[in-house]
Amino acid sequence: MFKQCSALLLGTLALLSGCTDQQSTQQQAAASKPDAKQEMVVGKDYHSQSNPEQVKVTNIALDLDVNFDKKVISGDAELTFEKVKQDASSLIVDTRELTINKVTANGEEIPFTLHPADSFLGAALEIPLPATGDKVKISYATSPDASGVQWLTPEQTAGKKHPFLFTQSQAIHARSFIPLQDSPQVRVTYQANIHTPQDLLAVMSAANDPNTERDGDYQFNMPQPIPSYLIALAVGDLEFKAMGRRTGVYAEPSVVDAAAKEFEDTESMLITTEKLYGPYRWDRYDLLILPPSFPFGGMENPRLSFITPTVIAGDKSLVSLIAHELAHSWSGNTVTNATWRDLWLNEGFTTYLTYRIMENVYGEARFNQEAVLGYQDLEADVASLPPKDQILAIDLRGRDPDDVFSNIPYEKGALFLREVEHTIGRENMDKFLMEYFEHFAFQSITTDQFLTYFKKHVVEQYPDKLDMARINEWIFEPGVPQDAPMPESDAFSIVDNARNNWLNGEMNANQIDTKNWTVHQWLYFLNNMPEELTLEQLHELDRAFSLTKSHNNEIAHSWLMIAVKNWYQPAFGRLNDYLVHIGRNKLVKPLYRELSKTVEGKKIAKEAFDKAKAGYHPLTVKANQGFVE
Repeated sequence: MFKQCSALLLGTLALLSGCTDQQSTQQQAAASKPDAKQEMVVGKDYHSQSNPEQVKVTNIALDLDVNFDKKVISGDAELTFEKVKQDASSLIVDTRELTINKVTANGEEIPFTLHPADSFLGAALEIPLPATGDKVKISYATSPDASGVQWLTPEQTAGKKHPFLFTQSQAIHARSFIPLQDSPQVRVTYQANIHTPQDLLAVMSAANDPNTERDGDYQFNMPQPIPSYLIALAVGDLEFKAMGRRTGVYAEPSVVDAAAKEFEDTESMLITTEKLYGPYRWDRYDLLILPPSFPFGGMENPRLSFITPTVIAGDKSLVSLIAHELAHSWSGNTVTNATWRDLWLNEGFTTYLTYRIMENVYGEARFNQEAVLGYQDLEADVASLPPKDQILAIDLRGRDPDDVFSNIPYEKGALFLREVEHTIGRENMDKFLMEYFEHFAFQSITTDQFLTYFKKHVVEQYPDKLDMARINEWIFEPGVPQDAPMPESDAFSIVDNARNNWLNGEMNANQIDTKNWTVHQWLYFLNNMPEELTLEQLHELDRAFSLTKSHNNEIAHSWLMIAVKNWYQPAFGRLNDYLVHIGRNKLVKPLYRELSKTVEGKKIAKEAFDKAKAGYHPLTVKANQGFVE
């Protein structure tokens, strides 16, 4: 990517001379690749080629057509900018596989340079600043293979009658459907006119009117400044159902009632979080239930979280995901990581808030169970990841942020905050968090900014309890510090006893009393089985509990992992169906990884992947392609 000064100078000279010297541009890009040996520049976003330190975009006005036949979004993006440095002469924005048709300012067409594409950063678009005015309009079209857009055929939806489109911008995919400064430190307001087939409804991460007329022409406004990764669009056969005064759900007609019932506690979660951490600043909080190809559990797009249908279990056992996406309205959307190095400021805080919300709404017992399972996920990642990837303030220079996803920023970040809570007391912790969200509201901050604030407002207030050496160990060192708080749950001792008695042959599987077990106890029961089980033991478990037929996707995942590791072929039909019909990476990637360890397993994985690929999101394809090659 560019060093911004040289990029600006070379790009401007090329424009003034009417020349786009391919060789010099490539030399410039190569010369400015980040060197891991060089000292990291704090606050510099190494995953954007834009120049917000020179010229910053403040508003985006979109006018876009959605063409399902061509799988293309096309139209105009008008960018309003302000000069940060008065001698700045060009605006640089990020793009990925966009066709740039023209750029205009003040109604006149102006030249532009689309620089050669980086392997994962995309191509920088450089535009000379107009002599007057503060706007440029970019006319463009997306690629049918845009990394942040998924197009689904009617057959790939719940209703089977209409196509479906959704976008996924995090981490650096907004640039694949909008030319913009694709960095979380650049916050923009936006407006949009979206044109769709008349029988479909468009929704966005903006103000959505639940009573809007379905006419193929939709207007949106996001008045609060948000980072680019939170811009989101979906188009499909959607209906709305209210769940509370400020909450509701959008989904396909066959899904909407079940979703509204499953997530009916969302309003209670919202009220609880406001009491703990201050006012909700985004007007409404609605959910959009996507087709099962959605690659994540949820995405915290403001005002409208995008949610996987895999958490509709029928018993509210997986609604902690809703609490997590809601919590992002405070930690992530209101106070945002400035770069992807600082992701833990989003996810660690949000995971901590999630546990607190769940405890307040569903009780301490459930909170303890979920915390233990989260800790085990953290232990697994610490055991499997290289030390450099166990650090909260991770060095991601030269790496695709999609490739470094783990439980570290989530669970280690939350555990750090839990230690602070145990040290200074819950009441003091809540007071700090409320003040923190207020102080940095609608700002994007770095780890270093957080530490400066934290030192002044927490460490120096409790000098006999906290010290910066311990804080720095949490944030800048790998692993989990010694004597970190370890979650415990009495409910799991019952499960441990049952599992051990069965493994020791002291009781049959059908003699285990599971009628009052929660989903979390079932997950703990399965996830802590020995690596190797006999075929007889697997048959016994399956006969007793119908695990292969489980309707809970999390339980099914844990059981299928056991089946793959022990080559339990009676579950392989369900395994194929699971991989083909679910695109959530958390659930399918570990199965593909485990299958790829044997020749026979890789054949099963490839068969499922080839069948599923057309319906997978590009991120899911990218994450799992290597396991079947």
